[in-house]
Amino acid sequence: MAAPDPRLRTAMGLVLLACIPGLLAAFWLQGWGLLLSLALCAASALCCEAALLALRGQPLAANLNDGSALVTAVLLAIALPTQAPWWLPMTAAAIAIGLGKQAFGGVGRNLFNPAMLGYAFALLSFPLQMNHWPGQPPGFVDSLHLVFGGGEQIDAWASPTILDGLRHNRSLTVDELFASHPGFGSIGGRGGEWINLALLLGGMFLLQRKVYSWHAPVGLLGGLVLFSLLAWNGSGSDSNGSPLLHLFSGSTMLAAFFIATEPVSGPKAGLARLLFGFGAGVLIYLIRTWGNYPDGTAFAILLMNLMVPALDRLALRRQQAAP
Repeated sequence: MAAPDPRLRTAMGLVLLACIPGLLAAFWLQGWGLLLSLALCAASALCCEAALLALRGQPLAANLNDGSALVTAVLLAIALPTQAPWWLPMTAAAIAIGLGKQAFGGVGRNLFNPAMLGYAFALLSFPLQMNHWPGQPPGFVDSLHLVFGGGEQIDAWASPTILDGLRHNRSLTVDELFASHPGFGSIGGRGGEWINLALLLGGMFLLQRKVYSWHAPVGLLGGLVLFSLLAWNGSGSDSNGSPLLHLFSGSTMLAAFFIATEPVSGPKAGLARLLFGFGAGVLIYLIRTWGNYPDGTAFAILLMNLMVPALDRLALRRQQAAP
């Protein structure tokens, strides 16, 4: 097997650098659990990568140094609940690397986004731990107890996300929800809006450095805004939330700038990437609003991964038909 392309290592380094604002914002708002989750995800991802590379007879140093496993771990750490028991981030990272990447032959061959495959596995397998987040982040000692003590007292510190609260609301107007629900901030989820802004900043940096093109992020944000605008009926109790709320809640900016832009499992042509992002944005909105899960990014991306061959063929036909 040839040594990894040095451009891959450079791109992965830039992605890790772009994640720093989001990680700092998440640490500030969510506490020490984020760093514990990051360490557990990184350890599991790198160990799983090393073990599977050794089993396949591949050189360890060159492949581990490309940075792709670490990027997967960082994206998982941002997406996962920060005080989940230790085995959850380790399992999610192992599934992401083992089934999402190495099962297809390693870097550059994965059919699905590895981080989202690991996240979806954890969400389907451990819904209680995955659908609850801390209302007030505990301190370092309490975080250690929650993470390494098994998280048995989850209901004592966990609360539903604002997207979950909005989806199950039947009596309060949106304005009343913002005033009464501790999870709501100024335009979206309290804290979540700052994390989304920080990830947006990181995404702008990656666009400026031409790590990827604008097509997938613009398509995803455009699809989400369009459908949330069409279905928005103001601040009534049956409202599904404004476009601004959907843009700065949940994992929107993570999905737009760090997940949908993954080059291997996504389309190659610009038009196909635009349609890929648009479809993901629409699916995220539909799952958030009428599905059984409060966000839906992982399922939206994985479903659109299945559409990549058709999108690439469509873009190729349009290119060949052009004068």
